[in-house]
Amino acid sequence: MEATITKMKLKKGEQVIVIAGKEKGKTGSVSKVSPTTNSVVVAGLNMIKKATKPNPQTGEGGGIIEKEAPLHASNVMLLDPKTGKGTRKRA
Repeated sequence: MEATITKMKLKKGEQVIVIAGKEKGKTGSVSKVSPTTNSVVVAGLNMIKKATKPNPQTGEGGGIIEKEAPLHASNVMLLDPKTGKGTRKRA
């Protein structure tokens, strides 16, 4: 299956509001955009815990770390600064 690259309407650094899922209603800024998977990473939202093994070559210790997981781009909307609500962005 080929990975199709879609044109993303969201850019890194923009303020967004989550409109679906467990983080519904929360806002944050986009920290990463992935056009191949059509997903975005929002800073401080959709946190997951990940177990990591220690790596003696780089000096990293093992343990459980918390990191942001990606959200599908259809589940977030651009935040309008005037109204504080989600708005559609024209291409």
